[in-house]
Amino acid sequence: MERLSSVTTESWLPWFWRGVLILLFLVLIGRLFELQIIKGNYYKALAEGNRIRRVPIVAPRGKILARGGEILVGNKEVVEKIVFDPTEGYTKTTDTRGAKPEQLITEHQRDYKLGQAFAHAGGYLGEVSPDEVGKIDPRCPERGPWKIGQLVGRSGLEREYNCTLSGNDGEELVEVDASGKEVRILGKKNPIPGNDLKTSISFSLQEKVAKALDKKGAVVATDGKGEVLAYFSFPSYDPTKVGAYLNDPNLPLFDRVVGGLFHPGSVFKPIVAMGALEERKIDKNYIFSDPGVIRVGTFSYSNWYFNQYGKTEGEIGLVRAIARSTDTFFYAIGAMIGPDKIAQWANKFGMGQPTGIDIPGEIPDLIPTPEWKLKVTKQQWFLGNTYHYAIGQGDIAVKPLSVNVETSTIAEEGTQCLPKIAQNPSCKDLKIDKEDLALVKEGMIEACSTGGTGYTFFDFKPQVACKTGTAETAVDGEPHAWFTVFAPADSPQIVLTVMVERGGEGSKVAGPIARDIMNSWFLKK
Repeated sequence: MERLSSVTTESWLPWFWRGVLILLFLVLIGRLFELQIIKGNYYKALAEGNRIRRVPIVAPRGKILARGGEILVGNKEVVEKIVFDPTEGYTKTTDTRGAKPEQLITEHQRDYKLGQAFAHAGGYLGEVSPDEVGKIDPRCPERGPWKIGQLVGRSGLEREYNCTLSGNDGEELVEVDASGKEVRILGKKNPIPGNDLKTSISFSLQEKVAKALDKKGAVVATDGKGEVLAYFSFPSYDPTKVGAYLNDPNLPLFDRVVGGLFHPGSVFKPIVAMGALEERKIDKNYIFSDPGVIRVGTFSYSNWYFNQYGKTEGEIGLVRAIARSTDTFFYAIGAMIGPDKIAQWANKFGMGQPTGIDIPGEIPDLIPTPEWKLKVTKQQWFLGNTYHYAIGQGDIAVKPLSVNVETSTIAEEGTQCLPKIAQNPSCKDLKIDKEDLALVKEGMIEACSTGGTGYTFFDFKPQVACKTGTAETAVDGEPHAWFTVFAPADSPQIVLTVMVERGGEGSKVAGPIARDIMNSWFLKK
């Protein structure tokens, strides 16, 4: 019996081990099948990735061109050497010493030809932030999601036309060995440059404007038909070193042309004059007897001529009142039409809402009404508020671009063209009485003629039409200095608006800047 048991056990054990070996063999076969058949492509791709580096080649952005074809913003070539490391990484360096040709790639950096002179209009580039990685620009979804390290437009035309200016990046496939040393180039996809952007900017005028304005303020020039000829805000900045200005108390990154609101002072008076004429409160025969000062209870509202010289203008009509910027005249006609009508005419002349210029960051003007004052300040509107309103003081605050639109509308005899830099402007006829416009225009011609307030243009040829402005501020210091002008008066080629923030008297401070710019423009012509 014991012998039988021993024989049975001995005969069973070999089969057991054979089964174990067969099972292990099957597991091994299954694993090999998984590695080579099921996941073969995956591991092959992983192996390829360990020896292949994908090096992106940034596409050059399109150039930004002036109206004459000059390059305002372009690119400069930068030759870089690719240095690989044993891991999956690489670096790009401009130190190309000892590099072989196959180690070099050519990329492009932005070249801002005018530097600070075109910074606010041209804009600058910045890297995509971590929060933006993977997002798609809805204006050009076909370009795909943003990537780490990608540069995109952050302000000005660079931002507004980022889709137009951006190109399609290229790529170079490089095989490396285990130590990260380059073995060979497997393939290369060349980048596709972005499209150029043609603007209406005059290269020479832009340069001149930037040289002429060396005080905190803004200058904008158009052709009266909506094309922007020059656009400048001071202080400005170097578009390649934006980070250096972030804490500058003078706010050089702040665009005063479209982002700053300032009391307009007397450059607002032509709108009030148009309102009084169009609402038929006055006509060309209206005569006002200037008392020098108007008193309402304990409050006094005086004319600048009375304040400075103790004199009055005597009997004065609309044309002379615009030329002399007679405050008391505008107190009177402002009261005739009232604050709501003043606001309506300001809106009609392009104030109150953004103009739609193709520059990011434009804000609406503040055009107050009694309803607005009650809602915001919880106070009633008084006659004194209307007096201040009628001379561009009080709560009203506008941007320099809006004053240029106002001036352009008068220059073009009621046709209003909203400003653009790289698009076709849109124009509309405001249906304003041509005789009323002619009266206001005549007053502006007289303002820059002997006896007017714009004395810096008394001897200027061709004939100009202008309006000066000196706007008191609530902040201690000098008033804002304004000067807005167009020429020739009978067939405008240029409409120029100059604002010097807390600069002083308009005719004395902004006027000479405007004259310097206009001299340059017509000498060039």
